[in-house]
Amino acid sequence: MNAATSITQAPVADVELKQLNEATAQRESATNNPNDSSSIDERPIHSALSESQRSALLAVASFAAAISPASTTTYYPAITTLARDLDVSITQINLSISVYQIFQGLAPTVAAALSDRYGRRPVYLGCLFINIAANLGLARQENYTSLMVLRCLQSSSSSGTVALGQAVMDDLVTSEERGKYMAYLTLGLVMGPALGPLIGGLLSQYLGWRAIFWFLMILGGFFFVLTFTFFRETNRSIVGDGSVPPPKWNRSLVQILRKDKLVPNRESLQKKRIGVNPLASVQILCNKENFIVCMYGALLFGGYASVISIFATQLEERYGYSQVQVGLCYLPFGVGSILSRWTAGKMIDWNFKREAEKQGLKIVKNRQQDLSQYDIEKARLTISFPMIFATCGFVVAYGWLMQYNTHVASVLVIVFLIANVFTGVLIANSALLNDLNPGNGAALGAAMNLTRCLMGAGGVAAVTPLINKIGIGYTATATAGVWLAVLPALYVVYSKGYTWRKAALRSSAQGRGEGSRVASPSP
Repeated sequence: MNAATSITQAPVADVELKQLNEATAQRESATNNPNDSSSIDERPIHSALSESQRSALLAVASFAAAISPASTTTYYPAITTLARDLDVSITQINLSISVYQIFQGLAPTVAAALSDRYGRRPVYLGCLFINIAANLGLARQENYTSLMVLRCLQSSSSSGTVALGQAVMDDLVTSEERGKYMAYLTLGLVMGPALGPLIGGLLSQYLGWRAIFWFLMILGGFFFVLTFTFFRETNRSIVGDGSVPPPKWNRSLVQILRKDKLVPNRESLQKKRIGVNPLASVQILCNKENFIVCMYGALLFGGYASVISIFATQLEERYGYSQVQVGLCYLPFGVGSILSRWTAGKMIDWNFKREAEKQGLKIVKNRQQDLSQYDIEKARLTISFPMIFATCGFVVAYGWLMQYNTHVASVLVIVFLIANVFTGVLIANSALLNDLNPGNGAALGAAMNLTRCLMGAGGVAAVTPLINKIGIGYTATATAGVWLAVLPALYVVYSKGYTWRKAALRSSAQGRGEGSRVASPSP
């Protein structure tokens, strides 16, 4: 390598630093001169698909993602019946829930890596097909060992759809609309836990617990047909902004039968990833900001999963409810979560735009913003903190209302409020992580799923013995206490996260510059 080559490589870091400083200057200029024509955003659109098309794709992704939590919660009303028929204890059946959640956390790392390489659509279809087979086996199994093994397979196949949902979100949606669309995606994740117990209760009481797995098999088959027929590929390395046709084998039935009218924009194609890296989600967690936000979200999710899991048995023991009545009592969870689309979702998007105006970031619809010079942590977490405090208060109230066997109406109002504010926290948490990791939706989805499911598995396994020892009131109080005790870690992200990102960017640019100088041999 000659001296000219060395000189060419060495300034790379200087160029990156110059670009960073120019971005800062442009931001300050936009703040001081908001009407300056030079601040007009000339970047291409993020997605060539219409808003209705994007909403439809996210709806399919949301419903497909609902299979994973639904496979858990349809199980809850049948816990007592399953334990009796398989001649095992309720603790052993609860262990099957914990094992399910462990595999639910681990499996998406593989699904995410495959979808980054080969596309979202084929991985969706593969996950759904395996899920159909697993439910067929569960409907016909006769012993506890078979139940455990097949539940692991069921979990591994269904949970991949959760990570894929985050990837589709990242492919289609820009930061300023993330609150609204994230609510659509989150809807499936919370509707599964909400409607699952109702459906499971009806099926278990009138047709037996095997009917639950027959139902899940039919549901998986329906989503398989829906995905095969309507769901188009969204991976930006394959279809770009959605206008580039995918390979024929990766087209939906609708695309095959009806010619797409979009003009291909091949400049929107992102670089195709080489190989399959299932550890990409672990690498995301190696970043301290990602780690803190993911782990706090997982801690909240673990407590919420515990609340949902013991709700059925508490209603049976304290109020003498039937399986159908128990299932109906889960409806407030679903209604509260659905309404978060119009409460938390709108607040999150409104606050993003408000903070953008304060910081001089110009918002252009359907244009992905450069957030490297934007304190996104304040935009997202300003909304999160009050909702976290509200969640803590409602969970404590829930525990003590149950402890004293108050009228069930008061309990149902509280679980509605818990679901509404918790879903809001989940939306803000997920939106922040997506903003911090643009272009890594699949791996990020797997990372979030990994931490949430492992924490949820621990919470579900521990909650019943803890209630037996200290009562549900003190258990709920302890859960909220843990959330509040760890909250300062999230405040550190709120106050220091933006500084960390700027320092990391400068350090990375300088490091590459020094590396190129050292690597260049003398002439």
